[in-house]
Amino acid sequence: MTSTAPSSSSPSSTAAVTVMPPEWAPHDRTWMAFPPANETFGPQGSESLARARRAWSRVARTIAAAEPVAVLADPADVDAARRALGEVAEILPVSLDDAWMRDIGLTFVHTAAGDVAGVDWLFNGWGDQPWAPHERDAQVGAAMAGPAGVERIGSRLVNEGGAFHVDGRGTVLLTRTVQCDPDRNPDLTAEQIEQEIHARLGTRHAVWFPRGLTRDYEEFGTRGHVDMFACFTPSGAVLLHRQDDPAHPDHEVTRQMREVLEAAADAAGRPLRIIDVPAPRTLRDEGEFVDWTYINHYVADGVVVLCGYDDPHDEQAAAILAEAYPDRRVELVDARDILRFGGGIHCITQQQPRARGAERADGADSEVRG
Repeated sequence: MTSTAPSSSSPSSTAAVTVMPPEWAPHDRTWMAFPPANETFGPQGSESLARARRAWSRVARTIAAAEPVAVLADPADVDAARRALGEVAEILPVSLDDAWMRDIGLTFVHTAAGDVAGVDWLFNGWGDQPWAPHERDAQVGAAMAGPAGVERIGSRLVNEGGAFHVDGRGTVLLTRTVQCDPDRNPDLTAEQIEQEIHARLGTRHAVWFPRGLTRDYEEFGTRGHVDMFACFTPSGAVLLHRQDDPAHPDHEVTRQMREVLEAAADAAGRPLRIIDVPAPRTLRDEGEFVDWTYINHYVADGVVVLCGYDDPHDEQAAAILAEAYPDRRVELVDARDILRFGGGIHCITQQQPRARGAERADGADSEVRG
């Protein structure tokens, strides 16, 4: 395995404690990337690439109605990105291999002084997978720091933003087949991995799942990203993907995930409250079992952007999320083409929180809600 460390600037040597705010804390902006031509999306001019760009753009436009959006575009695609999104998003030229911003970009945190900094994990193409060239994507964190106006803090850990979820109260959700993957971190023990995650995210307690959803272990999977099946909400409860059809391979998997949560507690020692979110009723798409999930949503200021599948369960999921995020409206956005390319709405977005104590024009401060 090779892990390419960012090289376009030196990682910060700052030893200050950093804390990742939960996703529902107020944002300065959302970061996304414009799909480039590659083996995943298809060549320039292809219908598959056009579909990807339309899908990503639908999400960007929905978020832009609520908060600023910055979109990285490969230099060859800047004009196309401006035609698609120039009136609703800031377009920044940055060389890209792919467009999964949650995984390739900075993870934004608060410093001890309350400023915003960016943790730059090592990125090696989801475990050095042969289909995932990552030389450019490994530099994205460094390229973002200047435009974001933040200090960049390096990490020794190969990790991706979709591989963890925090509650803002000291607890983080992790998956052993991701962080402990021998193609990601072969020389680190689980204890060392957890120590580094706590140091960067400001957490102190980890809940480890043994694995992720079934499709995530196929050729183009991430090997178990947690943001496909579990996430915290402002109340502290965990939304959990539940597959009710025994014909789907995730039927038993999601019950094992529930057992993990039933035996777990948060950083304060409180049992975790679980909110089951039934999977879409659809079982297959293009002949394959789907990995469609409502857990992979994005929480922006004032809105929850929820994956929609033109499925009978879409409205049920929207109602569950509306109750979980009572101060936000829920917007269903067709995400079928995003899932067909390997991820969901959460995977293609990354929040940049406001500095702690910063005030908005409407007078709302940046303290964690909920």
